[in-house]
Amino acid sequence: MAVEQPRAGVTTGRPMTGSEYLESLRDGRRVYFRGEWVRDVTTHPAFRNAARSIARLYDALHDPRFKDILTKVDRYGNLTHKFFAPAYSAQDLLEARDAIALWQRLNYGWMGRTPEYKASFMATLGADPDYYKPFGDNARRWYNEAASRVLFLNHVIVDPPVDRHRPIHEVRDVYVHVVKETDGGIYVSGAKQVATASALTHATFVAANSGSAARLQEGKDEDFALVFIARMNTPGQVLISRASYELKAESPFDYPLSSRFDENDAILVFDNAFIPWEDVLIYRDVQKLKAFYADSGFFNRFNFQATIRMAIKTEFMAGLLLKGLECNGTVDFRGNQVLAGEIVAMRHLFWALVAAMAHDPEPSLGDSVVPRLEYAAAARVYTNFAWDRIRQIFERVLGGSPILNVSSYKDLRDPDLRPILDRYLRGTGMPAKERIKLFKLVWDAVYSEFAGRHGLYELNYAGNHEQKYLDTLNWARARQLTDQFKELVDQCLADYDLDGWKDPAWAWDG
Repeated sequence: MAVEQPRAGVTTGRPMTGSEYLESLRDGRRVYFRGEWVRDVTTHPAFRNAARSIARLYDALHDPRFKDILTKVDRYGNLTHKFFAPAYSAQDLLEARDAIALWQRLNYGWMGRTPEYKASFMATLGADPDYYKPFGDNARRWYNEAASRVLFLNHVIVDPPVDRHRPIHEVRDVYVHVVKETDGGIYVSGAKQVATASALTHATFVAANSGSAARLQEGKDEDFALVFIARMNTPGQVLISRASYELKAESPFDYPLSSRFDENDAILVFDNAFIPWEDVLIYRDVQKLKAFYADSGFFNRFNFQATIRMAIKTEFMAGLLLKGLECNGTVDFRGNQVLAGEIVAMRHLFWALVAAMAHDPEPSLGDSVVPRLEYAAAARVYTNFAWDRIRQIFERVLGGSPILNVSSYKDLRDPDLRPILDRYLRGTGMPAKERIKLFKLVWDAVYSEFAGRHGLYELNYAGNHEQKYLDTLNWARARQLTDQFKELVDQCLADYDLDGWKDPAWAWDG
């Protein structure tokens, strides 16, 4: 199948602009919200500001202030975002780091699944398309389309939490699987989660994470051993969105984060959806599906992007906490400084992990390099549980201050109420309006429904709490690192026995 031709107003051969990105979302996709088909996500109040937050990223690619940091020409001749291209050196990774960071600072680290997140995988298709034989041409074509237009892909790699005690092939009514094979392609049915920001993307990447893949059995689960890409207007593909925090945000003053950075999550359902062969990467190959999560370089690269985002989000939270303490007049209290210092230390740790991943990469597909797996695994663990600790610190040192606030920005516009607010809701050296504004931001970051979703997201977006540690251990075993660890202990045990030290350099009077 030829590469899909763009609609009027959308240009190939270079990254999209913000307006072209918004136009590209008007493609007939089936997004359901509150029992209705959302015909245009760019104008619907549940999605429109998040769409514009993404559009700002595309405009930055063309901004003279940013384009040299953000873009490069890859080996195929595509002008693209630097993280959308494979890296071939530590310098390439360092430049990609700066490009990711620039984009993430535009949303203060509050949008995790921005276009460069899935570029963690899509770039690897260009490094060695033939890894996906007999679908190597598909990988090459998808890489070039994604890179040249800086496509925004979402992904679904987790089976719904249904009947997980049963073998995968016994849950055909729910899990994504092949229904029928034809000369033109395959028909698939089933559901996947969690399709974060999917309503605002160009295509869905469908695969299995390490936990799901580990459960696959040869001879039984071939119909489930799939990796493919489905454009968002694929017939039979349906997105069922959760509640919109953007829709519930009454004003930017009251909800400055919810109102523009809500990456609406969704359940993605394929109902006898047709996937052309040209969009398939792995088909009915259990062993390849089990291996690809680590072999492809996706794991190494997505943790690179995720750690940069978390470093910036942690910087934001450190600044927010310090401003809250200053407003309360408690910034000089020793205990508060200790806990603020803990958040700053987290920030330093994350940037140190990013530096290690960039400066000490490992070989990957083709002659490309990716961040070292061991460092990526460590980053996955420590960034995921950091958010709980940050929230605990806010709760401990700010106490009930975030609750001491008005119900709405409208209270500040009431001429009778305003003098009372100006007197009793002022901060330390801060007018009431600014104090109210600051703690509205604190509330939206830590306590609102949007914030609650972020707490769940940060803990689970990279895998369940056990899988993160299991993968770290299993990959260390596969690389013989655990053998090295045990050998170090064996060396120590060999230094002595019942008769004392074996090396006379140590003394013993026993």
